[in-house]
Amino acid sequence: MLNSMTGFARQVADASFGTLTCEIRTVNHRYLDIQFRLPDELRANELEFRKQVGKTIRRGKVDCSVHIRRAAESQGRINENLVTELRNRVEQLNKLLPETRPVDPMDVLKWPGVVDQPEVDARPVIEAATALLSDTLQALAEMRASEGERIDQMLNRRCDDILTIARGVQKRLPEVMQAVRKKQQERIGNLNIEADPARLETELALIAQKLDVDEELDRLQSHITEIRTVLKGKEPVGRRLDFLMQELNREANTLGSKSADTETTKAAVDLKVLIEQMREQIQNIE
Repeated sequence: MLNSMTGFARQVADASFGTLTCEIRTVNHRYLDIQFRLPDELRANELEFRKQVGKTIRRGKVDCSVHIRRAAESQGRINENLVTELRNRVEQLNKLLPETRPVDPMDVLKWPGVVDQPEVDARPVIEAATALLSDTLQALAEMRASEGERIDQMLNRRCDDILTIARGVQKRLPEVMQAVRKKQQERIGNLNIEADPARLETELALIAQKLDVDEELDRLQSHITEIRTVLKGKEPVGRRLDFLMQELNREANTLGSKSADTETTKAAVDLKVLIEQMREQIQNIE
């Protein structure tokens, strides 16, 4: 089953100390890159959170944030003595600097010591955050799996299209080679010279060998079989599929370079378009 590297999940949990919110965003990346934004109470547990994320997500850029909105009784009290002292100092400054803009009360609240925070036991906060992170990862995994299923269906459809084109080219090979043979014979006839039949057959055989794309078509179909096998795997398959796209593209390029007629050239171009569409989607697979 495929998993997309792109996803988003948000979960909220209420606790005695307030409300916890966890958000996780993931995008494609060559490796696993995890970034956390945590409140002070949870920073000491970041390593454990990383291990927790790593058990669910194997590859991708992960942005995880946890926020706490304190309950009213744990919001802390304003240190009125300090605020009064700050007000007096501001008034003195206003006399010295009369054009100074008024002080924003919100800036005052950010001043160290203005809000006396009560002692907080970090253990219940960590326990609640760990459980919430687990729920968020589960929701994220479901979203990534759903997107992965859509990509899987798209890739299988493209595989069908590639096989249809390859089989069409393979079916036309005898006709194409016969046309090449006839064309070469006409060219020799136009030269009005007597050609050695044995030598002519040898040259025509060499030309046919250079234009033969049977091996490329066989390898193309073999790669499609391998892609479908990989798609059924349970482990992350993005890198393996990316390699197979390179192999498919190589066979399509060779088919185009050996093309002896416009239909085969068109088939090679169509193959490259399909392969590129697959490659773009595979960039998002874990």
